[in-house]
Amino acid sequence: MTDTAVARKPVSRNRAATRARILEAAVSVFAGKGFDGARVEAIAKAANVNINLVYHYFGSKESLFIAVMEHAYSVIRSHHKDMELRNLPPAEAMRRLVSSTFRMFVCFPELIGLLASENIHEARHIRQSKVIRDLYNPLLDFIRETLARGVTERLFRPGIDPVELFISINAEGYFYISNRHTLAFIIHQDLMTEERLRQREAHIVDVILRFIAT
Repeated sequence: MTDTAVARKPVSRNRAATRARILEAAVSVFAGKGFDGARVEAIAKAANVNINLVYHYFGSKESLFIAVMEHAYSVIRSHHKDMELRNLPPAEAMRRLVSSTFRMFVCFPELIGLLASENIHEARHIRQSKVIRDLYNPLLDFIRETLARGVTERLFRPGIDPVELFISINAEGYFYISNRHTLAFIIHQDLMTEERLRQREAHIVDVILRFIAT
């Protein structure tokens, strides 16, 4: 290994760490303010970097937001763990998918603000991402195959649309977390205690599993 190669390693690590720090700050600012309300100056300040460095790494506010959304969707997909669930019995595989999807919203509440902002913009930014476009194809295939296995084993009823089921699984958790403050006020409960989260998780699993059962 040459002296030059040795010298470049810390620089490379620093660049990656700085980019990651900017991205982390951008997730928080965009989640709180939306694309329209977020300011690059605020992101630079949160990341403790010069604003020129933000533009150096990401080019523009729009490109930075696309990178944030790519990061967000990658985090979402990592929670699904569908590749790990493929060899499980169909009912257990579906149970774990529902649980991990709910826990994803709990662990990454910033996602609510990011998705709300992008829906206001009618998915304008993520449409530009080649990373996100096909990210969910393996998951939809997994749901389709798991349902088919369940039907073969007479555990699940036939005719369930995997896309509709995917939407329902996400909707159950998304609504709870996105409306946690208003719901807590009107039903007079703290919805974010671990006990309450476990109760909601069990309820969602029960709802989905009963829906698909024979």
